[in-house]
Amino acid sequence: MRTKRFLGVWTFILLARLSSSSAPGQEANFPFPLTQYQLRNGLKVILSEDYSLPLVSVVLAYRVGSVQDPPGKTGLAYFLENMMFMGSLNIGPMQHISYVNRTGGQPNASTTEDITYLYETVPSNQLALVLWLESDRMKTLEINAAKTERIKQALLDEIGQRKAGEPYFESSLAFDRLLYPDSAYSHPVLGSEEDIRNLTAEDAKNFYAVYYVPNNAVLSIVGDINLAKTKELVEKYFETIPQGKDSRVLSPPKPPEKKQLVQVFQEPLAPRPAFHLGYRLAPSYSPDYYTLVILDYILLKGNSSRLYRRLVKKEALAFYLNGGIEKRGDAAAFKMFAMNNNDAMVDICQKAIFSEINKLRTNYVSPEELEKAKNMFKKDYVSRFSSSIEKAMFLAEIFFSPVGLENGPEELGKYLKVTPFAIIGTVNRYFTPENSILLNVKIR
Repeated sequence: MRTKRFLGVWTFILLARLSSSSAPGQEANFPFPLTQYQLRNGLKVILSEDYSLPLVSVVLAYRVGSVQDPPGKTGLAYFLENMMFMGSLNIGPMQHISYVNRTGGQPNASTTEDITYLYETVPSNQLALVLWLESDRMKTLEINAAKTERIKQALLDEIGQRKAGEPYFESSLAFDRLLYPDSAYSHPVLGSEEDIRNLTAEDAKNFYAVYYVPNNAVLSIVGDINLAKTKELVEKYFETIPQGKDSRVLSPPKPPEKKQLVQVFQEPLAPRPAFHLGYRLAPSYSPDYYTLVILDYILLKGNSSRLYRRLVKKEALAFYLNGGIEKRGDAAAFKMFAMNNNDAMVDICQKAIFSEINKLRTNYVSPEELEKAKNMFKKDYVSRFSSSIEKAMFLAEIFFSPVGLENGPEELGKYLKVTPFAIIGTVNRYFTPENSILLNVKIR
């Protein structure tokens, strides 16, 4: 009960501090302590004390994801995430997990389109152990043919399970190939089965040498820590790791053609007809991006959003509806997926979506609806600080984003300043027929 009360007060203070603007000439700050610095080898370090629990979360984030997969070697970044648990010079296969589990901690990892996260939450007195584990696999990951074949089979099994368990899996891949004009952005994090089968240990070694190096990483540590002692530990375990070569610079995505695409995809295992609808958007964190995010909440987020309320609750045009803004490196898109009971409903459902979008072209969103969308966004934004691991992940992500850590405290305010006038302009710029992709999924 005391914990709930504490979190409630904390959330209130956090919202107030983040949404308030700084006085002229005064620097905005996160509502929690923050220290950042860089080691001689280029490793960026972010430290934040949080004494609410005797825990510490460590996130080692590398600026690499599926958009860095070389042509013909899709899935390589995800492959390396899995290889990170297969042993290094001083740690045997899967021992990283057992070491952390024995402390009562939780290890994990994830790969996105542009960042790979390796992370743990452990009792605060086990920080040294985690830093040793992470530094060992940064410096001396052991990659060989036997491990490569084992991981390849695991990834192929995972793709097979996705195909069997997600009846619209193939159509979603086909939709992404239409939506993103560049192959670096259109392929899934998992990669393709053909490319995975052809991966070699040498491919993995070369990729590891380029991207999994100190100067391409940020170490984010949040929790019950002593600042001076933590700096000593970070220096002890990471300072001697050699700096890598500069990472390969990814070419910006090709500008998409201003051309409407409407195609049909046969999905024989799907239980119902469906469709994927998408609009190509501004790059992440462009001035329009803030308006697009609030527009996402107005259209699709929550049971009271415009599209969910009309398509699912009121008119029962869609059996299932999902979507929102998706970022892939420097590319972004607004995606929707709807399942319908029959082909006739597909057509009616699409017309209803276009009708709701057209309303936003000329009619101002009411102050009440806009405020509700902003409040939902604020709640989701602040939830990213609700635990040490979420805060550590957030700090690493925003460090790598075009925003940067120094401008992070101003981000929430930019979303909250979105106006009805800005929404009209944004809808007319991006939600146009010539900027749309529609893939109708047929079941027979």
